[in-house]
Amino acid sequence: MVVSYIVEKTPSSTASLRLATAADVPAISAIYNYYVLNSTCTYDLEPESLADREAWFAHHSPEKYPVIVADREGEIVGWGSISKFRDRPGYDPTVEASVYVAVDFHRQGLGRALLEDLIERARALGYHSVIGGTSADQEASLALQDALGFERVAYLKEVGLKWGRWLDVVYTQIKL
Repeated sequence: MVVSYIVEKTPSSTASLRLATAADVPAISAIYNYYVLNSTCTYDLEPESLADREAWFAHHSPEKYPVIVADREGEIVGWGSISKFRDRPGYDPTVEASVYVAVDFHRQGLGRALLEDLIERARALGYHSVIGGTSADQEASLALQDALGFERVAYLKEVGLKWGRWLDVVYTQIKL
């Protein structure tokens, strides 16, 4: 059974988690593109087009690879997804989780709620393992994964290059 969350922002304003719809894709894309331009939490170097994000969304479904959003009074303030980990069929029991929270909504519990929901969805869908791939300089993301029981299983040095800077990646895993 998938857990439903209501996340407090202020006493008069909450965000709820729900499955994403095609109408949410522009907001999902906007949140992601902010991080493309302003952060090392993604190693994409150029903002993606809406068509690219729509194609990505078309490869996800609630029954296999769900996408969820944090909706605050009709405004999408965060999103998360479960995606295929690798293309070879032997990897099918393992998925990768991604979570992005709009910059104005950090430190309000949304990232935690999104990732907890994705873990429960992965469990309900029968997956064995969830992987996180995180830039080593993203300390808050790594702390969240640690807090939810992810184990740090690999540290890859200088595998990403963004803004002329070599970046390390930490892979985490939680077995369901």
